[in-house]
Amino acid sequence: MRVQMSTPAPAARLPTSIWYLAWNEAAERFSFYGMGSILVLHMVKHLGLAEHQAVAGKSLFNAAVYLTPLLGALLADMFWGRYRTILWLSFGYVAGHATIALWEAPAGLVIGLALIALGAGGIKPCASAFAADQVPAGDGRAVERVYNLYYWMINLGSFASTLLIPWLFDAYGPRVAFGVPGLAMALALVVFWAGRTRYLRIPPANQARAEAAVEGRAAPARLGVMGTVRALGWIAAIFAPVAVFWALYFQYDSAWTLQADKLDRVVAGVQISAGQMQTLNALLVLTLIPVFTLLVYPALVRAGVAVTPLRKMSVGMFVTGLSFLAAAWVEAQLRAGGNPHVAWQIPQYVFMGVGEVLVSVTALEFAYTQAPPQLKSLVMGLWFLTISGGSLLAAVVAGLNRWQGVGYYHFYAWLMLGAAVVFLLVTLAFGVARRNAAPAAT
Repeated sequence: MRVQMSTPAPAARLPTSIWYLAWNEAAERFSFYGMGSILVLHMVKHLGLAEHQAVAGKSLFNAAVYLTPLLGALLADMFWGRYRTILWLSFGYVAGHATIALWEAPAGLVIGLALIALGAGGIKPCASAFAADQVPAGDGRAVERVYNLYYWMINLGSFASTLLIPWLFDAYGPRVAFGVPGLAMALALVVFWAGRTRYLRIPPANQARAEAAVEGRAAPARLGVMGTVRALGWIAAIFAPVAVFWALYFQYDSAWTLQADKLDRVVAGVQISAGQMQTLNALLVLTLIPVFTLLVYPALVRAGVAVTPLRKMSVGMFVTGLSFLAAAWVEAQLRAGGNPHVAWQIPQYVFMGVGEVLVSVTALEFAYTQAPPQLKSLVMGLWFLTISGGSLLAAVVAGLNRWQGVGYYHFYAWLMLGAAVVFLLVTLAFGVARRNAAPAAT
């Protein structure tokens, strides 16, 4: 069990500022996942790319999106602060959506995606840390509640966009389908700005030291080199194997969508879009977060099982591998000349949804609580770097085009199993090291 410095009453209300940030995140994720839900289909159907090239291109975009958090984290922690970093980079984000919608050419897509990668990636570590900044220091339970809410809102935005945008793409074409996410991102920016007077803003390191010097106060202590290495070393070691999780995860809007495009998609007499199958991911996560939070975790605690973040993540890694075994079975039916219904994709989405709740939601809480105060955004940046690494791995595999069909999905299933074993061994070593150094919980 995690040791918490204080345990607030269960009925304690979250700060009002959290709701501005939560709805900002929902609108931003609507824009991001809505655009992403049709990106591969657009590249194949309108730009003439081969399927493996489109998957590689989408994966490279994901890699760029989750590499730029390091830049955003450094800007926030050292110079601008989290509020201003989110605000200014959001303008570039809106411009990227507008470019894709209005410039219907490969060059417009590349430039627009580059602007979105800079904006979306740059604000990600800041938004995650800024939400937890609104909670009183030491209130670990409230931080957990914030991230559960935060992730629920992410999937609310994802659910709505993956239901609507693929339909707009089929009915009205790419200009409208890419334009609506742009409007959603503009709304996200307005909502964020509207809450400006309610936010608790932690100044960046340089500003905090300057203000302390002017006011004659002691400046915030600098974290020494060895302290930084110790603080980041174990976190980086734990995060590294999780990159493979992300190599699998983001294929629900690329390889899985292309698979769905070949399946029988008539549901209750209506032909659904291949991109709309992505709605299952968000719908399942919206359902599974309260199920795990209110039912599964408390039941395990009552049974005497210690439910720690690293244990949740470890189980999630193993479960995620099952999603690609399920996808391999569907692919086998296609390759055998069958005409399977798209409903057979549901098991792979269920396994991936469980893995996402156990790995991704928990990791945000773990990253924030383990990071020193001076390095909150940087540690969030490291977490997003694992997503970038996983996406780059997926781009390389797709680009090489060595594995196709059933073998493609089996390759990822075995890769996930290996990563899960490595993750488990690293977390066990981390626990031993923490017990030897000082009594602390993980």
